[in-house]
Amino acid sequence: MNLARTLIIGNSGSGKSWLAERLAGHLRSPWIDLDSIHWLSDEHSIARPRAEALGIARVAADKERWVIEGVYGWIASELIHRATALIWLCVDEEQCIANIRQREHKPEDDELLMTLLAWAGSYRARDDASGFLAHQQLYEVFAGSKIKLMNRGEITGFEKPLKRPKDGV
Repeated sequence: MNLARTLIIGNSGSGKSWLAERLAGHLRSPWIDLDSIHWLSDEHSIARPRAEALGIARVAADKERWVIEGVYGWIASELIHRATALIWLCVDEEQCIANIRQREHKPEDDELLMTLLAWAGSYRARDDASGFLAHQQLYEVFAGSKIKLMNRGEITGFEKPLKRPKDGV
């Protein structure tokens, strides 16, 4: 697989950031989280204007090497022509919700957490550009190297061979 410009898509909580960070480290490439492009203020859920977000994403994708990850199919569809590889983390919603609960250290009644959990839980039901069907369409039309990883075992199994052994081990 040519991973020089890898695009990782999937539901919130599927492990995109976890995999992207490791893959970017292995490849010595920049890691771009589409959350940082989409949101002006994550803390207050203020979205960046769409045209501005797309402009920032296009500049990032013009680089020779990168790992870009995110749930935003409307941004990914603008970058996919530059990608050499596509990884779809197609993890079931229950596991995504469990992952979000584990990573977010917020009270159960936190409004933003509850909204995120509900959104992640609706992945296969959503008909927007960030839902299952939109990601499936991106995956199906992508002509380059691609892989669909269905669970944490497959994700860590994909990442393991990328690790370089430490010197002397």
